[in-house]
Amino acid sequence: MYGKHWRSVVMGTALLLAGGCASGEEWQTWRSNTSHFASKEHYDFSMKNRSGAATVTRQDVALAQNQNWFGKAVTVDQGQILER
Repeated sequence: MYGKHWRSVVMGTALLLAGGCASGEEWQTWRSNTSHFASKEHYDFSMKNRSGAATVTRQDVALAQNQNWFGKAVTVDQGQILER
């Protein structure tokens, strides 16, 4: 009985650790940038869009291109870009 519980704990821990790992591409992005965000605007955009559907304005797109934001790009159709 003790052995079954021990194996379950080990397997559960292994699954949690494996699920939280970054891919090779994500690690490369982290290694090539010394900060988490490229700018204050990058931080503001990420915090605004961290859960649920992303809200993107044309200004967000322009800032991302001009400041070379890194990380996984948020892609939206032209019709989804909000004008403010």
